[in-house]
Amino acid sequence: MKLNKPKHSLFRNGMYAVEGFIDIVKNETSFKWQLLMLFVMGIVAWNLPVSFAQSSILFISLFIPVLAEVANSAIERVVDLVTKEYHILAKQAKDVGATMVLLSLVVTALIWMSVFVVAFDLV
Repeated sequence: MKLNKPKHSLFRNGMYAVEGFIDIVKNETSFKWQLLMLFVMGIVAWNLPVSFAQSSILFISLFIPVLAEVANSAIERVVDLVTKEYHILAKQAKDVGATMVLLSLVVTALIWMSVFVVAFDLV
């Protein structure tokens, strides 16, 4: 039995991705904050007095929390699909997703600090 297995095509798969993006923007406040951070800090990254390579590293690192937030939202939706009632495993799954987002922010901050140390010779 092939449930939830539509015929694949590059266009159709692309449309699924666009639909997912639109849905997460409409329904997830945390994702909107991540996009705002990407936009604002992206402007900062490209306007710092650092090399193109360093600005690129800073900008690309901003996608790490965005990707983590997408994965976290997927985890939350699957958990909510399975149960709306409180269950310790549901809580733990959601908590682990939140931890992924937190760690992604820590990694991004460490990348930015590392680039600043090198770019501005702070050591």
